[in-house]
Amino acid sequence: MRFATETGIVFAREVRPNLRNPVAILFGMAQPVVFLVLFGSLLSGVPWGGDGAAWQWFVPGMLIMLGLGGTVSAGYMLMTEMTGGSLDRMLVTPVSRSAMLVGRTAKEVVMLVAQSVLIILVVLPFGFELHVVGALVAMLLLAVIGVGLGAFSCALAVVARKQESAFYVVQQTLMFPLLMLSGVLLPLDNAPSWMRALSRVNPLTYVVEAERALFAGQLTGTSVLYGVLSAVGFAVAGVLVGARAMRLTGD
Repeated sequence: MRFATETGIVFAREVRPNLRNPVAILFGMAQPVVFLVLFGSLLSGVPWGGDGAAWQWFVPGMLIMLGLGGTVSAGYMLMTEMTGGSLDRMLVTPVSRSAMLVGRTAKEVVMLVAQSVLIILVVLPFGFELHVVGALVAMLLLAVIGVGLGAFSCALAVVARKQESAFYVVQQTLMFPLLMLSGVLLPLDNAPSWMRALSRVNPLTYVVEAERALFAGQLTGTSVLYGVLSAVGFAVAGVLVGARAMRLTGD
């Protein structure tokens, strides 16, 4: 109960400045709509079937892409606070480092879920078939992988706190291969054998496949099982690594 309370306090601290800046919220929520406008016009000629089938394949991958791009900003915000000195005031409180990590990451996850809901509502008139139960499970899975991504981003921010440029270089170097090797935008069926082999060791690949299965209404199957295991394992590893890194912030 103490951990949950402390996490809620940190979450409220992180969310409050955003609520005071509605313009930033508006632009943040509009970002996925811009993605839909740019990419949606290219889907009519894809060989995956009609427009509805194309959206069924594309939207789950796009949600993972938003998750990877959005939740990693938790590390950026942590680095900003470390540089400005505001984090020092949090470190002298009795709040646990793990609660600081989870509460900070949860704010990014909430934004991610809100953007995902907006995307689904926008694509419904274009033939996207919504399976409510599968979509809810998919959103929960997206939140789990978002916690792991945000936690790893915070860990990277702590490690690179004295070399800010290293944070951006490492983050960008890792992010794009993870995206491309997970098949979020393009299928990997015709990719070179070495690329397909690398995709099999990428945990995001299994999460993307599970998201597509869930949004198609498939609540069971190996793809869903592997996706859940990958997301949970990634989140647990991220929280453990991130919490350990947060303990170093006071050193």
